[in-house]
Amino acid sequence: MVTCPPLWIAVHLPLLQLEVFVTPLFAQQETQVSVILHHGRVTSMSESANHMGIRLNMRTGGVQMLCAGAECYQRDQIKEKLALQAVATTLLQYSPQVCLAEDDCILVDISASLSLFGGIRALRKRVQESMRILGYTATTGIAPVARAAWLLAKEASRKLLRGQHVFKMQRLTQRLDRLPVKLLTAAQPLTELLQGIACYSLRDLRHLPRPGLQRRGGKALLIELDQAYGEQAEVHEWYLAAPEFKVKMELPDRIEQAESLLIFARSLLAQLLGWLAAQQLAVTHIHMELLHERGRQAIPPTMFDLHLAQACWQESHLLSLFKEKLSQLKLHSAVIGMLLEVKQTILREAQSYTLFPEPGGQENEHKRLLELLIARLGEDNVLQPAPHADHRADIANHWISVIKKPPPPCPAHALAGYVLRPNWLLPQPLALDIHEHRPYYGSELKLVSPAERIESGWWNEQIQTRDYYIAVDKRHVRYWIYRERANDPESEEPVWFLHGIFG
Repeated sequence: MVTCPPLWIAVHLPLLQLEVFVTPLFAQQETQVSVILHHGRVTSMSESANHMGIRLNMRTGGVQMLCAGAECYQRDQIKEKLALQAVATTLLQYSPQVCLAEDDCILVDISASLSLFGGIRALRKRVQESMRILGYTATTGIAPVARAAWLLAKEASRKLLRGQHVFKMQRLTQRLDRLPVKLLTAAQPLTELLQGIACYSLRDLRHLPRPGLQRRGGKALLIELDQAYGEQAEVHEWYLAAPEFKVKMELPDRIEQAESLLIFARSLLAQLLGWLAAQQLAVTHIHMELLHERGRQAIPPTMFDLHLAQACWQESHLLSLFKEKLSQLKLHSAVIGMLLEVKQTILREAQSYTLFPEPGGQENEHKRLLELLIARLGEDNVLQPAPHADHRADIANHWISVIKKPPPPCPAHALAGYVLRPNWLLPQPLALDIHEHRPYYGSELKLVSPAERIESGWWNEQIQTRDYYIAVDKRHVRYWIYRERANDPESEEPVWFLHGIFG
């Protein structure tokens, strides 16, 4: 059995405290001066606030003095926890081994995922794109050790880089030695003490006597240091997705155009993809609610459902369905929130690796086309035949929505005496002109079949008494016409109607 070398990716969210209130998905919010306060002191701030001179641990009065129009938010740790869970759920689509770490960081074991996603660079790019879709600023660290990847991701945030990566164990020690001591959680209370003895980097810290370091910093500092260098094993508590998927999202502003909701729907969809991957499921029914005003002026939510002809778990197809559905939706009020719920799923089918695939593409391509048409036109406008057993053609020609279960096919013996019928029936029979006692439709119609007499419908007051014929015009187009016998069967000028056209 071949084992993959260990490799971890750490995703650090340095602005999580701020971005649960102010999302970077809105470009106009990049220039907004925003500050997060906790116990009266600044714990996070926007880039524009930093340019204004606002600093961490500054009191509220100092913030107001530097910028009277600054938006101040009280830290909400519940929102932060929910955001971290949303990120972890999204990352489950890249690996089932995801765990939450301290300092707003998520660790993902990607050892067995590289081949599936086309290598480390392609996987890293996809992870960063997922974070952008969720609306969070993220940096990544990649290393053969989880704690080392965590340190590299935090160092990338400190240096305003997208990420820092070490792929080989041989280079890890050299790279970690240059990192500052304050990145270690257990070393942060000892920052002044360590700087007083000229201990600035992890290399300096490792050269200190371990007994004295343990007395001053505790055993947790040595454990964290040893884990970073891979000298001590780590124990992780894997993140488990909820058994059901029902996610609610509050929008940062009032949205009045349905098309503008797509960017936020992608955030919910990213979490759905991670949940489906973790559960090894495919979705067949999705329910969406667009939430409006609450309170005394409450407005009922706008709801719609996506019924998939075939179970799906691919992002591109689900996104196209959401796009079509939202483009056809007309809002009666501004949207302030969204709720996505999975109503029905099935077990995901294993991907076929047949050497010779089926010609003409996948079997499910036809069903995917139907789903796209339903999202664009509505389920009542995409129909499938459901014929009734009736001699009257317009009654037998019955259609139902493609999302409904089709009727069972007719047995072979019932089709033995089947009479030829046209491919297209007119919605209403068209009265024909009569030229020289013959039916006329662009040119004279010549009867080429014996009469087929239909007398039916007396039991429900929809009686039909007609003689049907197949007729041909001068261009050899075949028509299905009939003579109405109920009006005046002895008339010298019979009444003729066009009812169908043969292909």
